[in-house]
Amino acid sequence: MTLVAVLDYGSGNLHSVTRALAETGADVVLTASPEECLAADGLVVPGVGAFAACMAGLESVDGPRIIRERLAAGRPVLGICVGHQVMFAGGAEHGIETAGVGVLPGLVEQLVAGRLPHMGWNTVRTAPGSALFAGVEAERFYFVHSYAVRAPLPEGVRVTWAEHDADRFVAAVEHGALCATQFHPEKSGEAGARLLRNWVGSL
Repeated sequence: MTLVAVLDYGSGNLHSVTRALAETGADVVLTASPEECLAADGLVVPGVGAFAACMAGLESVDGPRIIRERLAAGRPVLGICVGHQVMFAGGAEHGIETAGVGVLPGLVEQLVAGRLPHMGWNTVRTAPGSALFAGVEAERFYFVHSYAVRAPLPEGVRVTWAEHDADRFVAAVEHGALCATQFHPEKSGEAGARLLRNWVGSL
């Protein structure tokens, strides 16, 4: 059976993510053990709240090293919400920049919109040839965030975009062994469940 480790670093949505992954048929373990996280077929990095707080939590369990080592070895990682954001070079909140894991270039910054947070269901413009979104290219997903990556990413990174109040932002990325979503697939109904099945099925 496919083994998926959910990195336990104190984030608030760990159990809902764990349940949603278990429903894909995977064997799921919630753990902070570097050995278990490195050995699993797939690693999921959830996250809610502030970028800096999530990075502090990750660093407390050696999360950045675990993520970098897995990706360097071509071992799949899925980031969700702030777990998506921390994959980038850094985040800027309230005028303070915090370094991220840095496996992708880009700065997480506040959305330019009249209504924040961006909360609720939204459509996405799926990257051509996306394996993660196979079968759910035209579906809606559930977002809760005020910050995102808004600048273009380098060629070779498969980017799915979304808009909030006409501000375009990165909704998901696929790059080598890394997949990451700004939205919450575990809160996105059948579309999110299908996306998680797609990812688990790729392991």
